[in-house]
Amino acid sequence: MKTNESAENYLETIFLLSKRLPVVRSVDIANELNFKKSSISVAMKHLRENGHITVNESGFIYLTETGLDIAEKTYEKHEFLTNWLTDIGVDPQVASTDACKIEHVLSAESFEAIKKYVRK
Repeated sequence: MKTNESAENYLETIFLLSKRLPVVRSVDIANELNFKKSSISVAMKHLRENGHITVNESGFIYLTETGLDIAEKTYEKHEFLTNWLTDIGVDPQVASTDACKIEHVLSAESFEAIKKYVRK
């Protein structure tokens, strides 16, 4: 399923927050990303409409199967690319920032080829 960079970032953030918090709410996402809650509300509406999240009556946000799949793949790219760039001498902060940019434009095919090459 095709998503944009913004959606991938939100899904990845929900994924990471769900690892740290008992429940994820819009305010948690806003605080994590330093965004206004109104911006988060609009984004959550789009993610919900696209079937990537569900929101219960208490406002708790959960990833759907497709949302979780996108989040996990985005996070895997981010972690792998950050570690790889750091391993070849890039400052860790720069590596993380660059990995965040690269992870959204790199195809699954290219990512798998890079992983295979690096692991040789």
